[in-house]
Amino acid sequence: MQRRTFLINAIGSAFVASAASAQPAKGETVKIYAAAVAKTPLTAIAAEYEKATGNKVALIFDTAGATEQRFRADPEAALLITTAPLIRNAEMSGTLKDGTTLPFGSTVAGIAVPPGAPKPDVSSAEKLKAALLAAKRIAVSDPARGATVGTHFMKVIERLGIKDAVQPKITFAPDGVETMRLVVEKKVDLGVSQSSEIVQASRDALAGPFPTEFALATDFSLWHRNNASPAVKAFVARLASPSGRERLAAEGVMPTATH
Repeated sequence: MQRRTFLINAIGSAFVASAASAQPAKGETVKIYAAAVAKTPLTAIAAEYEKATGNKVALIFDTAGATEQRFRADPEAALLITTAPLIRNAEMSGTLKDGTTLPFGSTVAGIAVPPGAPKPDVSSAEKLKAALLAAKRIAVSDPARGATVGTHFMKVIERLGIKDAVQPKITFAPDGVETMRLVVEKKVDLGVSQSSEIVQASRDALAGPFPTEFALATDFSLWHRNNASPAVKAFVARLASPSGRERLAAEGVMPTATH
């Protein structure tokens, strides 16, 4: 049986205690580049952190791939939150170095409909195929911008043999948040995004995850430099706190699974 763990376990109680007891200088700005999957909970956690510490948080959200690229290009960036494979590959290539990687959470890809609209059955490959063919307009985050779900979706429609029929219906959004804006505003019939992005936009929008043979579970990690300031470490500790973990899980960012 899989055991669920989270950021606080990976950090260890000693790190959390030392970070929480640190006295960061007030007025520092913690600049964070993060994949859009955690926009709602991170924004709320950042507001709580600002109120408690007097520091500021600058949050920049984008696709997983663009987030990692923009973080590396910004010498003022403090924290990176993106997919675990992207961080692992960047560490192996040396583009990210002298830093610490921590598990952040996991989410699964799913299908969304405008709130109140009938929800298609997407529980099997044939039912998903029928739903995609029936839809007139589909939104998904842009694979060209490093979107994890967008890249996966293009492979799915090719495997289903419907790429030529579905591709003309697609609106490529800059990221999952924009994908869900199009869904909620009823500018498309279906949206394809991370489940966390779907429920954060509207809990009534989730039609279901991809069927088993096309399931996409994505693990996300947090990375910071080893010489991170007390203010940065204090923010990481807040993410690791019980309230931080609960807020993330409530918005679809679940604990990372370990064996």
